[in-house]
Amino acid sequence: MATIGDVAKVAGVSRSTASYALSGKRAISHDVRRRVEDAVRQLGYTPNAGARALATSQTRVIGLLAQFFDDEFAPAMMQYIRGVTDTARELGYDTLLVSEADGPNALRRITDSRMVDGVVLLNVAEQDDRLPVLRTAGAPGALVGLPRDTTGVDVFDLDFEEAGRAMVDHLAALGHRALLLVSQPDHVVERGGAYVWRLRDAAVAQAALRGVRLHTASAAAHQPQVGSDLRTLLEQHPDVTGLLLNNEAAAAALPSVLQTRGLSVPADLSVVGRFSDEFARNFSLPYSSVESAPDRLGSMAVRQLVRRIEGGGEVTEPHVVRYITPEIVDRGSTDRPRV
Repeated sequence: MATIGDVAKVAGVSRSTASYALSGKRAISHDVRRRVEDAVRQLGYTPNAGARALATSQTRVIGLLAQFFDDEFAPAMMQYIRGVTDTARELGYDTLLVSEADGPNALRRITDSRMVDGVVLLNVAEQDDRLPVLRTAGAPGALVGLPRDTTGVDVFDLDFEEAGRAMVDHLAALGHRALLLVSQPDHVVERGGAYVWRLRDAAVAQAALRGVRLHTASAAAHQPQVGSDLRTLLEQHPDVTGLLLNNEAAAAALPSVLQTRGLSVPADLSVVGRFSDEFARNFSLPYSSVESAPDRLGSMAVRQLVRRIEGGGEVTEPHVVRYITPEIVDRGSTDRPRV
């Protein structure tokens, strides 16, 4: 296995110069840096992580805390994870995925032991019990999801309130006056999934302003229960001409449900969901949707986290709360209601 000494020899520089060229800790001329990089590629050199950590006090590892709940749709969660890991790799960082049920203990363990340089949190609850640990951990943190208290962390999320308003406005403008909003399971709300009620409450308020009757309900996150839930809800609300989905599992199950009921989209029912374009492609969904942008959110969180990691104590500006503005991707699943 090649060493930093081998790299230095092939590049024709000292061992310390080769090390500085790779770490970026000192200014190195472009020519010398190029020779070192050429030597690295030629030798297939991989830095020793343990030695690097001792020398730089950095592991080049990002901790990613994500839990796979039974009442959430796992394929949707994987898109957020991909956004984090792909960007981390692009920036030269490995990702340590931690899915331990005891989030505070897991976070304390990986930060106290200096296993990671910073942390990204997914599955963020309104009152998230991991945040007090993160704020005292001495490692920077970024969140995908909005807690009630954003002190000391950088936060990135979809503007769910605006998403709810946009979904209602889109169908109201087409003349729909009776809508049904299907949200995540009740357990998601009970454990603090604020994105559910942020979208729902904004949609309810906007429907009232637009003179639209909006029914709200929840559905399961797994088959076959989610299909049964959808069939029941459509039977209970035969007056609705528009369906809003803030539940990825419901969106994935909807084609078979509509087929069994003999309904077509948009002739019999207009549909707008909240999911990503990649999700729509993976499940062959023909429904218009608010782009949830999980990969973009994960990428934004990692880039901000790495900026704080590599800036050390020099990055002193206030922490940020940034929202992605929702955009409706038109896939032809909405039209004026049938008279």
